[in-house]
Amino acid sequence: MIGTRGHQLVDRLGQGAAVFGRWLRAEPSRALPTATAILLVLVQIAYPLSAGVIRDRITIVVVALSAATALAHAATTRGGRWAAGFFVIVSGLGLTAEIVGTATGFPFGAYAYAVDRIGPALAEVPLVVPLAWTGGLYPIWIVAGMLVRGAAGRAGLFVVGAVGWDLFLDPQMVADGQWTWAVTDAGLPGLPQIPYTNYLGWALVATLMAVLLTVLDRRVPPAHDPSVAVPVAVFVWTWLGSALAHAVFLGLPASACWGLAGLAPLGVPLLLRARDLARDRAR
Repeated sequence: MIGTRGHQLVDRLGQGAAVFGRWLRAEPSRALPTATAILLVLVQIAYPLSAGVIRDRITIVVVALSAATALAHAATTRGGRWAAGFFVIVSGLGLTAEIVGTATGFPFGAYAYAVDRIGPALAEVPLVVPLAWTGGLYPIWIVAGMLVRGAAGRAGLFVVGAVGWDLFLDPQMVADGQWTWAVTDAGLPGLPQIPYTNYLGWALVATLMAVLLTVLDRRVPPAHDPSVAVPVAVFVWTWLGSALAHAVFLGLPASACWGLAGLAPLGVPLLLRARDLARDRAR
């Protein structure tokens, strides 16, 4: 038999499902990005439980779902032109920076990708990599816009968030052997295998992206105030979920701490805003 607490839990789950259903019915366009975001979380949970070829396949699926969630949300809330512009700017600049970076060592430092592990490559850069830029940076752009209204402030917060996200990404992928650095003893405490130049390069590329995305926002503004629930949820999951995964499941405590701190300038104000909204509604 189900006790009192069991009934309370069932009631709360039912209430949550009802609220979620009303949320989707109010704006059916939310269904696709919501579905891909849920799949993204489920597949990411499988990542630390896998190894070898299976992990490589999961990596590809994670990137594909991440990019699909970003572009589906962008298209359904801001329009196809904005979504296409975002993709061209972020994936285009990301791919260009990676091709130049692997060929010359600028702007990230000298590094090389593993061969034939995560799909086809262009100029020795796996094509899933620019998709990862789109999937990873879209939630950061949205959250930065929620927290800061001015263009310069949003751009600066976006750059901070981009570097913060890489504090999770690079250690995880380097530990998995997806790419290696020529210099492996000039990084942050606990992360010597990733040189400081990498983060400087990320900041430079993210700054260029922020400038172009600001222009895109001005030329193709949304027709209404779009829902941001999906990218916000993806951001929080990436921030807190990655910290947990690195600390507990992947054996990467240093990147867990650095990544948690790196995204905190966005994550902490976001959680405080959510707390204040919840208090206002309760009143």
